[in-house]
Amino acid sequence: MPPAFGLIIVGDEILSGKRADKHLPKVIELLQARGLSLSWALCVGDERERITAALKQAFDSSDAVFCCGGIGATPDDHTRQCAAAALGRELVLHPQAKVLIEARMRDVAAEQGQIYDPDRADNVHRFNMGVFPDGADIIANPFNRIPGFECHGPGGGTVHFVPGFPVMAWPMIESVLDQSYGRWNRVGQWLEHSVVVMGAMEATLTPLMEQLERDYAVKVFSLPSVDHPEFGRHIELGVKGAPADVALAFTELMAGLRRHGAELGPEMVRK
Repeated sequence: MPPAFGLIIVGDEILSGKRADKHLPKVIELLQARGLSLSWALCVGDERERITAALKQAFDSSDAVFCCGGIGATPDDHTRQCAAAALGRELVLHPQAKVLIEARMRDVAAEQGQIYDPDRADNVHRFNMGVFPDGADIIANPFNRIPGFECHGPGGGTVHFVPGFPVMAWPMIESVLDQSYGRWNRVGQWLEHSVVVMGAMEATLTPLMEQLERDYAVKVFSLPSVDHPEFGRHIELGVKGAPADVALAFTELMAGLRRHGAELGPEMVRK
């Protein structure tokens, strides 16, 4: 089975409403494109204690977690320090990150018609972006070479740290999914099949849902709605899992709904 995937979004700007989060829907999209799903998500402000606590919980789990934001080198960036605290490790300048950051600075200097000065204060400060918890591995950043990093926790959890900028974060997350979790790509091996049940009450259908999960290797889901513009009060009731299991379970689901005399609407299939 693939690991459970989690997402931590760091930044006061999200919680204050100054910026709208875009990472959650995109990570869901990237996972779904591989037949995977997101198990949980958390948004936390720029508070070291809260970030450290969230990361410690992630490291102590067996989950694969993406953490977006706070890995820069300005005073309101705390994620690198919190990762080290959560793991009980020292922060060190990663040698490969140092090479990549210096290459980026040389490129910028050349673009501006300047000579790269390694001793200039701002250039020295930029190496802080390559200071990671001891033992971290880097995540390549195709946008500007400034890498992210990933660490493995004592509980088996792995946290992949990427910038808050979507133009950088999303290609980095995609590469991690393909390189580190590609063996769990379930495209064509995972299916959702559901039906709209008009005017139904979840409590009435709960025994049927419980029976399906007992008898078949599927997960049952129920999405109620009370004010849908077309269907009014209804439940989208379905099963998800391997296609062969879903086919058997959905046949039984429909038979059970007909026994209940349920009024059925359209069916939906998601791969």
